[in-house]
Amino acid sequence: MKAIPVTLKLFLRCSVISIVFAIGGCSSTEVKTTEITPVFHVTDNIPENELLDIGITIFDPGLEALADQEDDALVFPEIRVAESSYFPYILMETVQSSAAWGAVRVIPVGHQSVDVTVKGSIIHSDGEMLDIGISVYDSSGRHWFTKSYHDKASHYAYNKKTQLRYEPFQNIYNQITNDLNSYREKLSSKELQHIRLVSELTFAQSFSQQMFSQYIESNEQGRIVINRLPAEDEPMMLRIRKIRERDYLFIDTLQEYYGSYVKEMKAPYKEWRHESLKEVVAMRRMEHKARNQKIIGAVAIIAGILGAGNSSGSVRAGSIIGMTAGGYILKDGMERSEEALIHVGALQELGDSLEASIESQVIELEDRTVTLSGTVENQYQQWRKILKEIYQVDTDKPFL
Repeated sequence: MKAIPVTLKLFLRCSVISIVFAIGGCSSTEVKTTEITPVFHVTDNIPENELLDIGITIFDPGLEALADQEDDALVFPEIRVAESSYFPYILMETVQSSAAWGAVRVIPVGHQSVDVTVKGSIIHSDGEMLDIGISVYDSSGRHWFTKSYHDKASHYAYNKKTQLRYEPFQNIYNQITNDLNSYREKLSSKELQHIRLVSELTFAQSFSQQMFSQYIESNEQGRIVINRLPAEDEPMMLRIRKIRERDYLFIDTLQEYYGSYVKEMKAPYKEWRHESLKEVVAMRRMEHKARNQKIIGAVAIIAGILGAGNSSGSVRAGSIIGMTAGGYILKDGMERSEEALIHVGALQELGDSLEASIESQVIELEDRTVTLSGTVENQYQQWRKILKEIYQVDTDKPFL
């Protein structure tokens, strides 16, 4: 076998050295500071009939989308379910702070007839990174926007000595709030009033399709338009407004539940995110180091193989040493990958708490006492059924 040319040997040596130094110089970046987008606060007085109510649904935890991603070991169902209630509540508080809206509430899935509905889905959440998708539309069927929001927690977000006073991902909630305000400002006074009227008539139609279908209909674009308005003193409409007030009272009761839940969740969730951040960073560094060592080991083995056929005994000996060393480096890289899996296991152990539950609610009505039980969604469905029963009873007796 012919000897390897000197230029090739020099090339191989330089390649190995270059890769070693290049890889050694690479490191993962961490955010040291975070620039927060301030919330735009409305200072002008908005007329009552133009103040839109916002309903923020419980977020989709995004577990189904991850079902086929077997390598996503950082997703814990318990945490995601807890976050699906936590994120909407923090967003609600932020939107309220802008003073640009009427009532802003977290609503259960299935709640209808709110002026503006905000739906969210959790794309990624591990304490270091947060990605959520937001879709907004109003009661008339107008789609406002669909947008993804991404943020990376500051290095100091969970540091007890220099801890920031705001939510680590407050920037996302501020951005969503500002986007909502920006879209609202594009709507005319007439359009804002139209949305409020459609919400009321849609709520009424859900109780009596026959009675209220004459007032609204869907056009070719799927938008709800108003054919005509009922008289202000229309008895059936007055009954509906009383029913709607009761519905609001129930939703307001749920706000107390969500508020208590988030308050109780904040401390353990903060610790989980802090530990998760450390584990995620440690795992990424471990994987980065393992990958680099595999590359170095592979290059060393290749260089050794090419040099092993050289007629010079010293070159062959050096090549054998190079292959052996490369094998050890490659093996060490494999072992570090396994060590990274240990960090994943540590993360999994952190996700065994944070379970949401809601106590049964006892509601006193004029003629009876009812008890609602189960999840928030189940209780709301039970409540809607009771409201329809109340409406049916009211329609059988004269309005006072």
